[in-house]
Amino acid sequence: MSEHSEHDLQREVSELEGKSTTASRLFDLRLIIGGLFVVYGVIVTIAGINPSDSSLDKSEGVNINLWTGIAMLSLGIFFLGWLKLRPTPPVEVTDVAEEEERA
Repeated sequence: MSEHSEHDLQREVSELEGKSTTASRLFDLRLIIGGLFVVYGVIVTIAGINPSDSSLDKSEGVNINLWTGIAMLSLGIFFLGWLKLRPTPPVEVTDVAEEEERA
């Protein structure tokens, strides 16, 4: 006689599947890349809001920090929007017994 009932095993399996899906979504590269681009974009945009005369002279009058910051923010928002609109599909766990039957 087993200590665990069928219901307990099914509950444990569903909990593990949920944790696996959460982990795959947490480590999705779109989240990491998008988050980094947004953070660096904010920093570079803030640096470009009040440029010094020497930095404008070096870039021939173009406020390169401001434009680069805006581009980085746009790319970061694109990645985060992509993640939100097309989330990672849940991981399908196949039963070992089912795989053996197929083979």
